[in-house]
Amino acid sequence: MAKFTFRHHKLAAAICTAALLMPLSVQAKRLTILYVPLDNRPVCSAYVQQTMEAANCKIILPPEKYIATNEKNGNPEAIWDWLEHKAPKADAAVISTDSLVYGGLVGSRTHNVSQEELQKRVNHLYKLKTTLPIKLYAFSTIMRTPRASKGRVEPPYYSTIGPSIFAYSQLLDKQDQGKLSPEEKLTMQALERNMKKAELGDWLERREKNLLVNQELTRMARNGKFHYFAIGKDDNATLSATHMEGRKISLSTFDMSRDCFQILDGVDQLGLLLIARAYNEANGTKPSVYPLYSVGAGASTLPQYSDARLQDSVPQQIIAAGAVQAQSADNADLILALNTPQDGIVKDSTADDNQPFASAGNKNFVGILGQLLRSGRNVSLADISYSNGADNGFMSLLANSINLQPLAAYNGWNTADNAVGYAIAQGLIARDMSSEARSRLLRQRLIDDWFYQSNARRSISNELEKHNREDLKYDLATEEKNILQQITADCQSMANSYSITRGTKFTLSFPWKRLFEVDVEIKK
Repeated sequence: MAKFTFRHHKLAAAICTAALLMPLSVQAKRLTILYVPLDNRPVCSAYVQQTMEAANCKIILPPEKYIATNEKNGNPEAIWDWLEHKAPKADAAVISTDSLVYGGLVGSRTHNVSQEELQKRVNHLYKLKTTLPIKLYAFSTIMRTPRASKGRVEPPYYSTIGPSIFAYSQLLDKQDQGKLSPEEKLTMQALERNMKKAELGDWLERREKNLLVNQELTRMARNGKFHYFAIGKDDNATLSATHMEGRKISLSTFDMSRDCFQILDGVDQLGLLLIARAYNEANGTKPSVYPLYSVGAGASTLPQYSDARLQDSVPQQIIAAGAVQAQSADNADLILALNTPQDGIVKDSTADDNQPFASAGNKNFVGILGQLLRSGRNVSLADISYSNGADNGFMSLLANSINLQPLAAYNGWNTADNAVGYAIAQGLIARDMSSEARSRLLRQRLIDDWFYQSNARRSISNELEKHNREDLKYDLATEEKNILQQITADCQSMANSYSITRGTKFTLSFPWKRLFEVDVEIKK
């Protein structure tokens, strides 16, 4: 995959003077798609719905009371009934099997559902193909293996022994590959002795149950029960239980076509990615996407929370969206611009070095993007130099140097894989949006990923740490109102500083009562 460097200025000029491509579709169909999300977080539900409705696509979600929240699991039985009732009126359905089997993403990590009941729910899935007379696009997850975790998104013991479980899972992965050294075997035994047997056993048993469910789902995909099925690898590493289970599933599915089954890095982006696929297929289009990397490590970057380098994961997400990878930028329907760290080392956006000062590499990439946008090319930007937020130096220069209104989409949230998936999907769908609708989504992501995640969140996090109140990051409790006022003021101040967002009226809220995510509502 080609990388864009300083020596590509002539190519950039050629791209900018190339004839613009004709629209992929003169008039997109008015589609109705049923959508069962992982849970009610904005990136899984509201933002997905808003993206597609901006392109005149009707997205119907189950009643809110049936969907998982931060306080409760979803209701699989009620969602089953809803699906069967609504299906005759829809063109397609995109469903999270985690919601239908475990009650949501957090439920998949914390459930105590028996093997018998899990099998019963999977058997119900078998009937969907005949019950629902529409195309089924489904996605599942491989249970994540975080290095550490606080809050209510893992079993309670993970907040104390999470790092030990992660270390153990790394050795488990090596053992499964026959690469465990004698010293590592002793370390593994020591870790087993130092963790409570019941707690480690609980974690391993749930992983085994979930793996069996995923293996059964892949058999369903092989037998044509889904039009398309994807499994996402949640928070992950090159050595981990998630990586090990992904390898096992890959070995048993190596002969399956990527047109009907894929294993992908990342999870939270899959709902929108699969809806984009359903949308493209319904409209008879197979758009082309060209990945354009910033100077430096580029495609060889290994993001945090992933076991795959971008050169491997990005093409997979392009395929998942129902698109193909273009061999050059000249004839691509969408240019996927990826801002990556020059040295290939990805840090969290709250890192001290994420300051509003542009590097030489930033200036180079901004110059190239400016040429592309001024020439009218369709560009979607994945800002993945940092995890969980924007690159302040790059974005400050970009927003002050060029008009960002022509951008098809911008994403810099959570993991690199999450941001890339959204950037592909929103970038492809943008062709069927009005300029006003596209601008609203663009500003929403800038406020969320740049102003909040990389700045307001960091500011409030630092303040909480100074006062030894880190617990509030994971449960805002009685301080929610005060913290909301502060982060709103910070984001409004930044919005007023840049022409792309100046004058934007918006409200913020904490949907899961924690700092990790906000819901940005742009007022029309």
